[in-house]
Amino acid sequence: MSEQELNSYRFLSGEEPTDEMLHAIMTDARNEAVKKAVEAQQKFDADYERQFEQALQIWDERVRSASNGQY
Repeated sequence: MSEQELNSYRFLSGEEPTDEMLHAIMTDARNEAVKKAVEAQQKFDADYERQFEQALQIWDERVRSASNGQY
């Protein structure tokens, strides 16, 4: 099946997709979902690391202040 045939299909056209079309559509949808999930996980991990480092700095400052007698 050509890319043009696949792109020309519309679910609202009233025609049933062929098995080949449906397989291609579902494969593309799966690939896009996996890609977005990986991007979201990477964004989450980066944000988590940033927040962890920020919290670590805050607690480090508090510990230093307490050890210097400044409460």
